[in-house]
Amino acid sequence: MSSFLQTFLDPKKNWFAAQHMKTLSKRLRKYGLRYDDLYDPYYDLDVKEALNRLPREIVDARNQRLKRAMDLSMKHEYLQENLQVFFNPFLTLRVFLKKLLLLSL
Repeated sequence: MSSFLQTFLDPKKNWFAAQHMKTLSKRLRKYGLRYDDLYDPYYDLDVKEALNRLPREIVDARNQRLKRAMDLSMKHEYLQENLQVFFNPFLTLRVFLKKLLLLSL
């Protein structure tokens, strides 16, 4: 990726990217989701394979978050404010996935 594009997409360097990240974070936090939960395993085979390689408890936690978000959405409600504080939507599993990929090579 070119350095211009990296700078353009980096929330630390671009005000618009930071605002987008902030808005997306607020929306995901309302339902208790992480950004990684939005990836669809039926759409992308790489996501499906990554989910198959994750430990069962991480996949179960992801499924619980998705079920809770669908339930809240159907009820036209949001997660309680005191629980929204604990969620960081951009907490990713990249570190775990990198270690897993290194072990599989």
